[in-house]
Amino acid sequence: MLSNLDLIREFVQNSIQKKEVLLSNPALTAQTAYKTNQLTAKAEGVIATVQLSNTPSEFSISPKSSQWELINQVLAEYSYLLKGEVDSRGFYQYQYSEVPKGYKMHCTKSVLLWRAWWKYRKYTSRLGIPLELLIRRRDSWYPIRDLIISDGLLYIKTLGSEIALDSEDLVTWLSKIDVTKTQEIPIPSTET
Repeated sequence: MLSNLDLIREFVQNSIQKKEVLLSNPALTAQTAYKTNQLTAKAEGVIATVQLSNTPSEFSISPKSSQWELINQVLAEYSYLLKGEVDSRGFYQYQYSEVPKGYKMHCTKSVLLWRAWWKYRKYTSRLGIPLELLIRRRDSWYPIRDLIISDGLLYIKTLGSEIALDSEDLVTWLSKIDVTKTQEIPIPSTET
């Protein structure tokens, strides 16, 4: 039987390839109806949709879903980013975005970015701009210069600004892949 994560991956992959889906496990169902792939949570109703006729694919995701984090994780694996726009149903829109060569995209709670930062903060003391971790801001990727936690908020300093996030907020970021070891910066798992 497919886990929730595996079913979501199949849903996303088939949707990107413009294929119809028919998958189910005890918690989730993915199916095609009227040229639209839908992901439904048994207790919540429709939580994700994608029109098969749209090119490129654009996903609509419910932020109130219990599967929100897993869906964001999978969409990041396929280089889909939150546009920040909410439609009339209260769903967020996700579009494909090119990931810079040598990086892997993540969409996690900000506290996981903090954990990754602690492992690689030593690079910030070197001369130049640290490029191990990047964050999305104003449709561009910016190097993270510093992260500070204060009063339950995470403050992320980039070259031109500071971003304040709650520890539970989702954030899209990049980690550099070490090509000499062909191993990426280890990120704590969010799989459930």
